[in-house]
Amino acid sequence: MFEEQMTFQALRNWGDFRLEPYMHDKDERMAQLDYLLTGMMNWSYPQLNNNLNTVIEDEKRIRFEVAVRSIQGGLPVQYALGTAAFYGREFSVDRRVLIPRQETEEIVEWILKANGKGTDLTVLDLGTGSGAIGLTLADQRPNWQVTLSDISHDALEVAKANAEKFNLDVKFVESDLFAKIDGKFDLIVSNPPYIGEAEKDVMDESVLIYEPELALFADDEGYALYKQIATELLDHLNPKGVAYFEIGYLQGPTLLGVFGELPDVAVELRQDLSGHDRMLRVSKQN
Repeated sequence: MFEEQMTFQALRNWGDFRLEPYMHDKDERMAQLDYLLTGMMNWSYPQLNNNLNTVIEDEKRIRFEVAVRSIQGGLPVQYALGTAAFYGREFSVDRRVLIPRQETEEIVEWILKANGKGTDLTVLDLGTGSGAIGLTLADQRPNWQVTLSDISHDALEVAKANAEKFNLDVKFVESDLFAKIDGKFDLIVSNPPYIGEAEKDVMDESVLIYEPELALFADDEGYALYKQIATELLDHLNPKGVAYFEIGYLQGPTLLGVFGELPDVAVELRQDLSGHDRMLRVSKQN
């Protein structure tokens, strides 16, 4: 017996009904359902709106239903879909890597604005995860030589899959920070784990359950990896080289001090669009 055909609108309604007991805000429910549908169909939101009365094929319907049931159990929608939007691209993600955050796009934008298309740089993305930062830089600046590193072999597998997906020629190194990194770079960027253990109590439960702890938490109230990076940073920067870091919104003053103690550097703190300290640039002066 054939199952009844469903339109996209009917499927949205079904998803809304299934998620309501778990997600009480209707706007949030619909946002997640539409994110799931547009990602699954590779559509824009206007395309989805124009096809709400179109019948969805069974394979896509079943995939949607499975994903919604996973979201009911608390799985983030990006993991349920298998992709996460970042800087105009859909990066493949799973539980081996963090979900790229929108605020991280701002550090990419800062780097690109400071280094135009005519530049020719060697770049290291230290702790790359899914590859979102490094691969976006490689895509936007094809003449840059980009290396992606991570301590996690599993994370590098995801990043490699994304490099193949986007047909980007980059280098990969499995390394605990600078341990296996050879040579110097014109530009280093890092979004390392920076959450202290004490912050677990205020974090979203789905993040704690599903996202990799290795990529979230650091000792010394979240400062440990920044301090470790600082001890070797200048050894891996070319003359006039620059490093960019994403930081926790309360970490700005302390990290200004950590990196400001390095000889012959200029350190700049920048806020995100919400007005929170979020990015740090360390520029080698000679």
